Amino acid sequence: MKLFRTRAGFIVEHEDKFFEGQLSSVAEWDALLARDDVHEHLRGTLSKLNETDSNATREALAPIGNQEVWAAGVTYFRSRDARMEESKSAGGGDFYDRVYAAPRPELFFKATPHRVVGPAGEVAIRQDSEWSVPEPELTLLVTPAGRITGYTIGNDMSSRDIEGENPLYLPQAKVYDRSCALGPCILLSTDPLPGTAEISLQILRGSRIEFSASTTLESMKRDPKELVAFLFRNNSFPFGCFLLTGTGIVPPDSFALQQRDEIRISIPPIGTLVNRVA
Repeated sequence: MKLFRTRAGFIVEHEDKFFEGQLSSVAEWDALLARDDVHEHLRGTLSKLNETDSNATREALAPIGNQEVWAAGVTYFRSRDARMEESKSAGGGDFYDRVYAAPRPELFFKATPHRVVGPAGEVAIRQDSEWSVPEPELTLLVTPAGRITGYTIGNDMSSRDIEGENPLYLPQAKVYDRSCALGPCILLSTDPLPGTAEISLQILRGSRIEFSASTTLESMKRDPKELVAFLFRNNSFPFGCFLLTGTGIVPPDSFALQQRDEIRISIPPIGTLVNRVA
């Protein structure tokens, strides 16, 4: 079952049919996402919703209300290598190797809702950065009780030159307006996605594919439930939260995003998140 957020409320895709529901406020969306039984709840209300068609999902919004967005770092070996290389000259290369192997994961705050864009929205690169890349990531929907109830696609926009200059600059490299994209929907499921699930990234510059790569979830070192357990230590999320789980795809050091690039991130069976760089 997939859940899309719209300006009028929401759309549920279930067994190749689409159903439209109304919400009068962001608070109602927050209450829906906060339910530990959101999948069962929506399935039980389908008969009360109006049936629509797939075209109704074309203007879907980012599936976020008042939730915070957090992120995990260095959860894939490829990310470990990239972080070590970019920060080597600053003396921080060893930090990322130790984080990759440590019992405690790297977790950091990524975005407030107003910094998040949705499908077809425009992500940004910092004006004081010359080396920015997208980071395609499986993203968890987590309820206030700490239960994983769904999955979406996240783009953790990153300024590699700023982070590489000094690891302490991580917040500036990661947190800024339009630094995060979520969507196109939430795949509602209490079952984990299989390790064979693929994450793919394409970056188009004009009509040309400038970069393309893919990985699978089995390459992720950390278990999603482990990441959530650490995030919820002495931390509360009254509206629930979204947690990006790290990237296994990092473009080569010779690549940097440019304005008007198109970023396409796909994770079957969630879908494809498409954004342009403004």
